[in-house]
Amino acid sequence: MTDAEQAILEVLWDLGEASVRDVANALAQHKPVAYTTVLTMLGILHKKELVAFRQEGRAFIYRPTLTKADVRDRALSNLMTQLFDGSPEMLALHLIENHDVDPGKIDALREKIRVARSKGKA
Repeated sequence: MTDAEQAILEVLWDLGEASVRDVANALAQHKPVAYTTVLTMLGILHKKELVAFRQEGRAFIYRPTLTKADVRDRALSNLMTQLFDGSPEMLALHLIENHDVDPGKIDALREKIRVARSKGKA
């Protein structure tokens, strides 16, 4: 997903549903954006089945079809497949080895893994 697509979805997640004008106005608070650009991007998001719309008079009202968590899961799955051979373990090791992860958070992760194992989830 592109940064522009992500920004539009963020607006829709915040508002629940919105017209093209509403989305354009929300985005323009951070940086100028053309109405036609937002319209085009919403069309792309619709083709990707990330938004749905209904017509209200002459306006099209868009809403996200997936939650933020759903999109995050989808993106993470793609990332694991493309860069980590589909292995969540390789991704986790990469994050721990190459990023400054707080030791307390690593301990919390260990506890979550222990709990998941005891429930038969890991």
